[in-house]
Amino acid sequence: MSRASFSITSSPSDSTAEPDADVSAEQTRRTLLLGALATTACLGCSAPARAGEDPPGSDERPQKGDVLVFSEGDSEGKLIKASDLTLGGPPVHAWPQDPKTSVVRSASRLNEILIIKLDPAELDEQTRARAVDGIVAYSAICAHAGCPVTAWVKSDVGDKDVFKCMCHNSEYDPRAGAQVVFGPAPRRLAALPLALADGSLSVAGGFIGKVGGAQPG
Repeated sequence: MSRASFSITSSPSDSTAEPDADVSAEQTRRTLLLGALATTACLGCSAPARAGEDPPGSDERPQKGDVLVFSEGDSEGKLIKASDLTLGGPPVHAWPQDPKTSVVRSASRLNEILIIKLDPAELDEQTRARAVDGIVAYSAICAHAGCPVTAWVKSDVGDKDVFKCMCHNSEYDPRAGAQVVFGPAPRRLAALPLALADGSLSVAGGFIGKVGGAQPG
């Protein structure tokens, strides 16, 4: 038999070698593409977490020169002016705000403040010294168990309206340095000296007295 009679027949594996290589390359490209997309998605997810962090200074106690803004209601975040307060109450709830950075110090609940306008003639001497036009400010956190002081009601032991914590019924008289007049609170609310400029209220100094409860709330 001559060599010319021989024919070369391709095996099945030879005929599919090139397509298999193409499939493998395509799978590799897809794997790399999916990996890149996953990495991009992960990087995109990390940005909101950083953006959600409290800005520097937001958990610091009120500083001299801070302005005061509403902490709740339709006016939340707006500057509090003396004209926003009604003589005799009720009080408004406020946060201190850094006037330079506009950072509201709301990252700590211990920074919430009660502000009320009273007749200056009703204030005792020490309270009057920290007030401005009869407006006084105190910590809004009860000195007993750290609950929020939310009520302005007739006292259980007198005929005057007082601050009241509804958790355990502690009452405080803002005319006399927020001293305790009823209930289990062991001490008065911390006071915050005020100043007035261009009709807006600001902080004249740090809290006077301990802020927060004597026991866990």
